[in-house]
Amino acid sequence: MKRMSMDVSGAARAALVCVGMLATAAAVRAEEGVEPKWYLSAGGGLFHFEGDAWVKPGAQVAVRLGYDLNERWSLEGALNAAPSLDANENIADLGFDKTSAYGLALDGLFHFTRWERLDPYLAAGFGLVMYGEEMAGGNKQETMFRGGGGVMYHFNDEWAIRADYRGVLVGFGESPSSSSIMDAGLMWFWGANVPVKLVAKSATLDSDGDGLTDREEEETYHTDPYDPDTDRDGLTDGQEVKVYRTNPLDKDTDRDLLTDGQEVLETLTDPLERDTDKGGVCDGHEVLEDGTDPLNGKDDLVLFELYINFDYNKAILKPQYFRQIDVIAKVLRRNPQATATLEGHADKLKTSGAFYNRRLSKQRAESVEKYLEGKGIKGNRMDAVGFGFDRPKYPNDPVNGNPLNRRVDVYIRGMDKSTVGADMTEFKAAGAGAISDEPESESAGTPASKPKRIPPQDK
Repeated sequence: MKRMSMDVSGAARAALVCVGMLATAAAVRAEEGVEPKWYLSAGGGLFHFEGDAWVKPGAQVAVRLGYDLNERWSLEGALNAAPSLDANENIADLGFDKTSAYGLALDGLFHFTRWERLDPYLAAGFGLVMYGEEMAGGNKQETMFRGGGGVMYHFNDEWAIRADYRGVLVGFGESPSSSSIMDAGLMWFWGANVPVKLVAKSATLDSDGDGLTDREEEETYHTDPYDPDTDRDGLTDGQEVKVYRTNPLDKDTDRDLLTDGQEVLETLTDPLERDTDKGGVCDGHEVLEDGTDPLNGKDDLVLFELYINFDYNKAILKPQYFRQIDVIAKVLRRNPQATATLEGHADKLKTSGAFYNRRLSKQRAESVEKYLEGKGIKGNRMDAVGFGFDRPKYPNDPVNGNPLNRRVDVYIRGMDKSTVGADMTEFKAAGAGAISDEPESESAGTPASKPKRIPPQDK
């Protein structure tokens, strides 16, 4: 009985290629300013060969090193090791009773719902298969192409389980063969835990030179005594506290979509006033979306804010909100040249998922759009978008969120503003009593252990 004599140099070269490609991808993403998301998984399963293969199916160990490029794509370097495989006794003149097989591959994964709790994906890649004994044609090493998919289940940000299937095609030319790899395992995400923070206690020392002593930063303002700009808004902690009276822990103190530094240094707007020119639209929306002047209130678009409490995980409008939307429909009918952008928003809890909530908030904006179409407003005059919890108007409680951030904002461009005062009065009157006094809690009944980046609850 012969045992495996593995081609170590070939395995090492293939491993270096996989690691090098993963590191290159990580470096590219780092240059784009995206924090890397590395993970490691280990498990076991079955190496299955076709009926006329030289060896029988056997147990295998699977180890993977992966890197998340974005919400949809990941790269993985994979090692599948089957150290003991029985020879197929139906094939004559084999020179061994047992052998081994080792596969090294680089796979690309496409995720359908990355960072939701249930995370299915498709996979495709290439690599090498190395055998302990010579196979067809005297080869101990063959190129392989593989494809398949799997599913992950995330317990939290740090831990998950997974199950995978890959169909494998190896040995091109006169004697190609196919096999399959099935396995399941445990995953660990590097860097998911918050690192320990150093504590400084000096009453006079200003370690970062931001104009605040280390003790003031630690005990009074809770900023980082080793970082002059804790919230990364372009202003030092000392400038925020002593000069502009902004929050050194919140880069956008007035929640107008512009950082405090942008307002002070670039747009010259008031970082403590959401709508500096009092025109009805916040400074950041004027700069980022509308192309209007945040210091001139006369050019602001007209904003109607709909505070709609949708049912849990639903985007169906309730009749109690029809009267307010009817006012918007009347304004658009009276101004046939005007167009409208409908923006859906959500609040944020510790367990909120960004991708999920952007999708849901867009669906809710589309519900308002569909209702307006039913009132005679053509769809080509409207555009529905969803921002999820990316653009809060009010602070979010980490446990209960804030129902006031669950809204659909309707921005109208090109209307006759001579009737705005009367339209707003009618709009507010139509909304009286539409919103329940009882706060909506869409996280009720969900486990406290749900991970930070993962729905399924919506807000």
